[in-house]
Amino acid sequence: MFKRPVRLELPASILRGACVFALVLAPLLACSAEQVEDGSGEIPGWISLFDGKTLEGWKITDFGGQGKVQVKGSAIAMDFGNDMTGITWAGEFPTNNFEIALEAMQVDGTDFFCGLTFPVDDDYCSLIVGGWGGSIVGLSSIDDMDASENETSRSMRLWRGRWYRIRLAVVGRHIRAWIDDEMVVDIDTTGGKLGVRPEVRLSRPLGFASWQTRAALRKIRYRVIDVLP
Repeated sequence: MFKRPVRLELPASILRGACVFALVLAPLLACSAEQVEDGSGEIPGWISLFDGKTLEGWKITDFGGQGKVQVKGSAIAMDFGNDMTGITWAGEFPTNNFEIALEAMQVDGTDFFCGLTFPVDDDYCSLIVGGWGGSIVGLSSIDDMDASENETSRSMRLWRGRWYRIRLAVVGRHIRAWIDDEMVVDIDTTGGKLGVRPEVRLSRPLGFASWQTRAALRKIRYRVIDVLP
């Protein structure tokens, strides 16, 4: 024999409280979703480096043979270059104790679609995503060894036409990086030598580049931090 379900009666005060909570929470959730979808990536605590509409604050890097750079659909579209296309930040940026985040996509091509060059005090280094034929992730360069050679090197399956969330943090000489919240770099470079390949020197102090690849960038932002995330 089946038992009759027990019906729970909640006090009216609890029901009223739940309704009020839902009314308050709904606009907050909507606001968060809007911030995430906004091409500028304006999120509390972060400083936007891209307004989703213009290249204000950026200059097209004069690599020689670079492809066209323009804003399309709230993203920075970088066309094929021979060999590189990129942008360099023309404004102020911290040299340490920062975290930078963005979303990047390989639209077409088979090599790196995000070469993020960044400062570490008076030195510079690059995070390469999708290099050496499209799968290598790592830092270039450490002790004169490229991302394909040093201890940060790893191979990842990276899909064309997909947005990847990329973050990089620098505190002191410690560098960490994530792709879609998976930590891909975690290294303390104290006592080591940091540098960039000659091809990306024009990306200093902060810049993005792609190699023979059509790429897209959006939601570029940074924040000042005291400890590594």
